[in-house]
Amino acid sequence: MAMHFDFSVIPHSLPFVWKGFQFSLGLTLAAMSGGIVLGTLLALVRLSGGPVLGSLAAIYVDTLRSIPLVMVILWFFLLAPIFITSITPERSAYITFTLFEAAFYCEIIRAGIQSIPRGQVFSGYALGMTYGQTMSNVILPQAFRNMLPILFTQTIVLFQDTSLVYAIGASDLLHTSEATGKTFGRPVEMYIFAAIIYFTLCFSLSTLVKHLQKRIAIIR
Repeated sequence: MAMHFDFSVIPHSLPFVWKGFQFSLGLTLAAMSGGIVLGTLLALVRLSGGPVLGSLAAIYVDTLRSIPLVMVILWFFLLAPIFITSITPERSAYITFTLFEAAFYCEIIRAGIQSIPRGQVFSGYALGMTYGQTMSNVILPQAFRNMLPILFTQTIVLFQDTSLVYAIGASDLLHTSEATGKTFGRPVEMYIFAAIIYFTLCFSLSTLVKHLQKRIAIIR
């Protein structure tokens, strides 16, 4: 028996889906920004050579990179009320994604820093710069330029992963699409619509990343 599709539900669902899309996009941008900042600090600590802080940073990064994101989302949401009196699924998602993505951005940034010739670090020291000044003024600007394509690629993956907040009931793009589909009795059409949104945005960003890679290759 052939399935009859009715996509006329989509115009009526747009206000609800738009709210979910806004949350998914906001979560992506917040986790990207916070993750890059925290990831940069973790990378600098790991590269500084400090035995204690370096080991703690390595444990943090390796632990989070070894655990599925959906488990981290569930654990934090279930355990957070012990320490935080009131936490919503949305707020929990913001915290979880930022902390989790920091571990991945850390490794990207650490590799980018290590791609810069070591002699530039020694040149900074020879000019009287401290470790922090050398990193912020000499190494990081070059490293971030080289890392831009892979940082954006990780952000695309991050946007796709925001659908996992469905597990704790946060109102993301996937969750609002499903809820709207059930309300109008057309869940399949709404799942297809959500998939088209994910594909269109991610494919467009992937294309931009390819152009960016070519431009950076020319600069090199």
